[in-house]
Amino acid sequence: MESFDLSEHGINVDWVMRNPDPSMLYEEAIRFEPGASISDTGALIAYSGEKTGRSPKDKRVVKHKSSEEDIWWGDVNYPLDQHAFYCNRERATDYLNICPHLYVIDAFAGWDPEYQIKVRVICSRPYHALFMHNMLIRPTEEQLKDFGKPDYVIYNAGTFPANRFTTGMTSKTSVDLSIEDGEIVILGTEYAGEMKKGIFTVMNYLMPKRGILSMHCSATADKQTGRSSVLFGLSGTGKTTLSADPKRYLIGDDEHCWTDNGVFNIEGGCYAKAIYLSRENEPEIFQALRYGSVLENVVYDEARHHVDFNDTSFTQNTRGAYPIEYMPSAKIPCVSDHPTDVIFLTCDAFGVLPPVSKLTPEQAMYHFISGYTAKVAGTEVGVNEPEATFSPCFGGPFLVWHPGKYADLLAEKITKYNANVWLVNTGWNGGAYGVGNRISLQHTRAIIDAIHSGTLNHAPTEIDPIFGTATVTKCPDVDDKMLVPHNSWADQSAYKATAIKLATAFNENFMKYASGVSEEVLAAAPRV
Repeated sequence: MESFDLSEHGINVDWVMRNPDPSMLYEEAIRFEPGASISDTGALIAYSGEKTGRSPKDKRVVKHKSSEEDIWWGDVNYPLDQHAFYCNRERATDYLNICPHLYVIDAFAGWDPEYQIKVRVICSRPYHALFMHNMLIRPTEEQLKDFGKPDYVIYNAGTFPANRFTTGMTSKTSVDLSIEDGEIVILGTEYAGEMKKGIFTVMNYLMPKRGILSMHCSATADKQTGRSSVLFGLSGTGKTTLSADPKRYLIGDDEHCWTDNGVFNIEGGCYAKAIYLSRENEPEIFQALRYGSVLENVVYDEARHHVDFNDTSFTQNTRGAYPIEYMPSAKIPCVSDHPTDVIFLTCDAFGVLPPVSKLTPEQAMYHFISGYTAKVAGTEVGVNEPEATFSPCFGGPFLVWHPGKYADLLAEKITKYNANVWLVNTGWNGGAYGVGNRISLQHTRAIIDAIHSGTLNHAPTEIDPIFGTATVTKCPDVDDKMLVPHNSWADQSAYKATAIKLATAFNENFMKYASGVSEEVLAAAPRV
């Protein structure tokens, strides 16, 4: 393989591999990556070092006159001046220039050619190169030959820290986006997910500017009609698991756009949580973690290289990254017709939201902007009881525009294409965490199946007295008692107090966005 010339990016390293085959990256990783190994199923095992998750507080966006008015500045998008960005980029290229080996991945984001962007990743770790080889859309040899100038370049110098004396830095980690330069600079974190979400952030800026809804969701499609379904949800709600549905085509597990043509996947692969993964519960994902995949931060038996997915001693955020074609139900290219159903997944650890509710368009906007799920006691230091978590549009850390922009686009799409909207609770029933029981994957799958078949369109409902949503009271293969939360609680006074507590949290959170929404959406708030 000939070395690739990176001089146009200020990098003059002699040994640069461009789009190497996974087998070559395996060889490079085993030779040069600390702790890299191969699992007994053939996946590359790699470690991200100190950071085992994203660093949202270290994300920066360059404040530039051409995009300044578009961006939702604040806790999600911290401003960075142009000079500081150039300082960080030079720090990154200086580091990359002293690396003996570099890897380049040239690939695409977005399966619809009309909206596709070209991405170049420059990195020093084979693991990062294989990760992005999986997560972006892999070009054919002819496409690679004619790739030309990329639209966005990622300088991944994550092994090297940011200079904390650079203006705007608050730690040794910095993930910086310059929309105008078409560049992302990563310093001080080797967590591969920063690259993936950096490109998602780019698409979250570019697409709404063209009237397209970018979405943090999974998507599947009916094998007969081609009509899709999109499933929104924060980490741990079942977004990836429920999209691995052998009865339907898989469009993608995490990032999509809804255009006037339908839905397209942004990515070329899947990035699934591996914690407690089993062949029995998630067979499609389990079998996908084979040769060519990356297993990140997992614990394995050094004698047999068998991965223990139940061992969280290194991190709870163990992950697997694999090409989407490893999923037997994947539809290639990853595009589909418009959704019949929009599903909001939430893991309600308070146990008061129904397993399934139907939402009005106004309630859909309210719950989309809210983006609710709950942290479970015991998963984080200091969390001793369920804790409500809200992330606007079910993807707050990756938004660029104000959440209202995405909510308006969602309302426009569901109205124009006549999509049903559902709120599905994959969390607790019969009591809060510690008292009730987690809703089984079997029951949630039955609910999703009934949504997709159209059965729930005609199911009886009753209005929840506090949340105001239409609770579905009959669903095939699901016990009637569990469908209505107050019927499943033994202590009715405890149910009401808990429901009011959660409803109050909803309303307090929504006040941050109240000035940007209509009276009709405000009226969709829970009644406390």
